[in-house]
Amino acid sequence: MTEKKTAEKTGGADERPPLMEVIRTAGAQFAELTGMTAEGVSSVEQTADGWTLEVEVLELARVPDTMSLLASYRVDLDPQGGVTGYRRVRRYERGRSDGQRSGGR
Repeated sequence: MTEKKTAEKTGGADERPPLMEVIRTAGAQFAELTGMTAEGVSSVEQTADGWTLEVEVLELARVPDTMSLLASYRVDLDPQGGVTGYRRVRRYERGRSDGQRSGGR
């Protein structure tokens, strides 16, 4: 019986959850902390301290929608997927690409 219990155990505290679980959990925590819902995750990186995500959110809805303001947030997570910090790294209009600047040709 002891052997069966040992075989059923899944790793220790160092075991990381699956990536999709990390993303779902982080999105829910980020929304609770900021009041903003993630529109998507543009990058995920596993680090020595956990995970780093770049999350895209709608910050200001405008009409037409292509003029709405979006932002990219860097979200740092511990190895189990808990949010340890976040910061805005970029703000942009939905209709603009990375290379375009507003207000000029």
